Amino acid sequence: MFDLIIFDCDGVLLESEILSCSTDAIELTKAGFPYTTQEVCEQFLGKSLRSMLATIEADHGKPLPDGFVDHLKRCNRERFEQELVAVDGIEQVLDGLVLPFCVASSSDVARLDHSLGLVGLHGRFAPHIYSADHVENAKPAPDLFLHAASRMGATPDRCLVIEDSLAGVAAGVAAGMTVLGFHGGAHCPPGHGDRLNQAGTHRIFDRMLDLPALIDVLG
Repeated sequence: MFDLIIFDCDGVLLESEILSCSTDAIELTKAGFPYTTQEVCEQFLGKSLRSMLATIEADHGKPLPDGFVDHLKRCNRERFEQELVAVDGIEQVLDGLVLPFCVASSSDVARLDHSLGLVGLHGRFAPHIYSADHVENAKPAPDLFLHAASRMGATPDRCLVIEDSLAGVAAGVAAGMTVLGFHGGAHCPPGHGDRLNQAGTHRIFDRMLDLPALIDVLG
């Protein structure tokens, strides 16, 4: 049934969402834009940094400080270098896959290369690493997933997407792909799997090592 597996990165391959949401909340609050970690996760999970910051400026009716984007990227980079780990079981899953696979993430290219490299996963995916930088419209638009499928030579109906965010699920569904919702990340609150289901996933799972069995069932 499938010719390609498209993985989101943050929260699916990497336990990065809890780190970045926490860092974003801390630095935004310091800059006069108060947010909690939970609020950042709920409002911006799966969306690009550009989209997140534009929404924040619009909601608060004022611009972020000059240089804030570079400052925030630097803070997240430093946090990742100290604390980032891969999602439990992902290495074993990738080792056993026979289907082609790639990454399609809302993170920028530099962050993807750095974060995947920190946990030893960059070589598993390169050069098939696709970012919101490569398309006009980031998730929840389908553009990024359609771009990844095109570059990998697969039709959307033969693609399986692995996502953890509502925006990502919406993007996969809009692209006409089968979507599995992963809710086993450290950032996922109780009930997150139900919300992924409501967004249109075909199945949900909370243990990465269960993914191969799900692929067999669907395929």
